[in-house]
Amino acid sequence: MAEQPSDAFIFFGATGDLAFKQIFPALRGLIRDEGMDVPIIGVAKAGWSLEQFRERAKDSLDHHGGADPDTLRKLLGMLRYVDGDYADPATFVRLRQELGATQRPLHYLAIPPNLFATVVERLAASGCAANGRVVVEKPFGHDLASALELNVILHRCFPEEAIFRIDHYLGKEPVQNILYTRFSNPIFEPIWNRTYVRSIQITMAESIGVRDRGRFYDGAGAVRDVVQNHLLQVLAVLTMDPPTGEHSEAVRDEKVRLLKAVRPIAAGDIVRGQYAGYRSVPGVSPDSTTETFVAARLYIDTWRWADVPVYLRAGKKMPLTATEVWVEFGRPPRETFGEGVRSNSGHMRMRISPDIEIALGLRVKQPGERMVGKDVELILTRRGAADLPPYQRLLGDALHGISQLFAREDFVEAQWRVVAPILGDVAPLHSYEAHTWGPQEAARLMGPDGVWLNPAPPAQAQAHDIANVP
Repeated sequence: MAEQPSDAFIFFGATGDLAFKQIFPALRGLIRDEGMDVPIIGVAKAGWSLEQFRERAKDSLDHHGGADPDTLRKLLGMLRYVDGDYADPATFVRLRQELGATQRPLHYLAIPPNLFATVVERLAASGCAANGRVVVEKPFGHDLASALELNVILHRCFPEEAIFRIDHYLGKEPVQNILYTRFSNPIFEPIWNRTYVRSIQITMAESIGVRDRGRFYDGAGAVRDVVQNHLLQVLAVLTMDPPTGEHSEAVRDEKVRLLKAVRPIAAGDIVRGQYAGYRSVPGVSPDSTTETFVAARLYIDTWRWADVPVYLRAGKKMPLTATEVWVEFGRPPRETFGEGVRSNSGHMRMRISPDIEIALGLRVKQPGERMVGKDVELILTRRGAADLPPYQRLLGDALHGISQLFAREDFVEAQWRVVAPILGDVAPLHSYEAHTWGPQEAARLMGPDGVWLNPAPPAQAQAHDIANVP
């Protein structure tokens, strides 16, 4: 089945926000760039007609870059619509009728996680799951126990190779670039270990609050929303061993091996925060203890990374929106020129969003007779506008049965094991003001000689003392 493309695309939650912002634009790209030509069937309970559904698709594209006339005509002609309740078997009878003679449907569940089991079981009972594939949106479970339970349900209806657990971060070009840069340039491998790396920091900052996601977010929090999935995905790509062999599972095997070696995060190794004003957001409990900020310290128990602290940080209402990785190299065993050099002078910095940068921090001599230096960065910068959008990449892969950029069952279970000790109110909740870098208590995780390295706005890059590489 993996060698045969799907011959129909069905997406549940077709009238929702994710469909409007991501799925319709991704389908436009697949039709325009890859010649996608299969029935596209939206399923939702909105009381809509097919014509209203087509208008929703047109409105989505108008808000997200538009579409040339030929692509728009093809997309609208491929659209079908089934309106009905997911708990009603009649909805799936109509879906089976719309599928007609198709043999290998791809079902995409762009719906709340509490509906996954219902939809999957109805797909199986109606015959819609036969020879099909299923794409499941995050969060995959609410904790380890619920993830295991969901896997049992999925495996009753689909084999593991037909299950695609989507995390759009794996479809981002800069995340793929970390993997490529590491393993296509032999200069990094000799120093990518505990002997030369002093610490690692991964920051995911968002300037926005929870907006209209108050009800969902208050039941999730920062750990479940981004740490358990996005940040641990980036950590795995950054620290995994080189994949061995040419088989299709080689990369995913190494990611799982790495994550299984990550020590579960202790409650004493996190700081939780909540921005001022969060409790007044619609849908949020007035006495909520949900974190909108979390900083964590963890360790990887392998020979390569033993005793190297890894710091993760994620938060809402930060000063800017950016995701950035810092790999801080150790200083020489002796400062030959007797200078007091800051510990993060030598580093590799990788910005994942919104712009894309790879920077190498070095120390160079200042002009003059004295042997005195200064810190500079060699920077490769580019904008990500031309990159393949993550959802287009991922849905295209799922349609062709290519699973490398999707999370395997054992990887998801390892993710939940890492964060299990820090779910819920296991540590005090500290308030912080909007558009700051979180509560001051987060500094204690760094120890006496460490400091959080905050992403800078892109416009400030030219204000630094930087050597630019074209």
